[in-house]
Amino acid sequence: MARSQTTQISKSLEKVAVFTGLPADTLTRVQKLCSWRHYEPGEPIVDYLDASDDVFFITAGEARVSIYSLAGKAVTFTDLGPGDMFGEYAAIDGASRSATIEARTRCNVASMSGAAFRDLLQSEPSVMWALLRQSVCKIRTLTTRVYEFSALAVSNRIQAEVLRLARLAPREGKGARIGSAPTHSEIASRISTHREAVTRELNRLSRLGIIERTGGILLVKDVDRLAAMVYEVTGE
Repeated sequence: MARSQTTQISKSLEKVAVFTGLPADTLTRVQKLCSWRHYEPGEPIVDYLDASDDVFFITAGEARVSIYSLAGKAVTFTDLGPGDMFGEYAAIDGASRSATIEARTRCNVASMSGAAFRDLLQSEPSVMWALLRQSVCKIRTLTTRVYEFSALAVSNRIQAEVLRLARLAPREGKGARIGSAPTHSEIASRISTHREAVTRELNRLSRLGIIERTGGILLVKDVDRLAAMVYEVTGE
């Protein structure tokens, strides 16, 4: 696949979550194991079912995790940002890639061979434990989403997705400001529905005074009220 290069990439992994706490000399050694690339918006980083096993670390920008159906419909799982990693599944179990990863914005990404990553896990227990904690977090999130798909109405799934975004966003008093908010179509692809359903529910939440959208910013004006709505149907 095509990859663009730039001479202005910051070749530092210090903000990557799994490497937090590594001594400076160890981090320098890890950085030397990596190749560095720049990706433009929409450019693929790895493809679904690809046989490669490199592990990737985002140092700037955002990427999106998706699978495309044969009809071309995108099913989006999550977005990744600076400090996140991906590709570790294939490096660990040797199976094909479980999703497509595309740059959502301009991205700087470091990559390490699967063999080097496995050696690193054996030599640095702190990285191993960080990876285990991240894996458990992903499993918990996946469990919640499977439950929502199985038990909640579409409107409640939309509320739960907006609440997830709000809890990750900077707080402003009772509210939270979601910058670069996903479009209605992007939210729909995350919760297995259609854009029109998302538009209807977000308009309803706006009329209730819970959210307000201006351009690419989604302001959740009362996070606790939205959380109470979700709690009524999930008990969480």
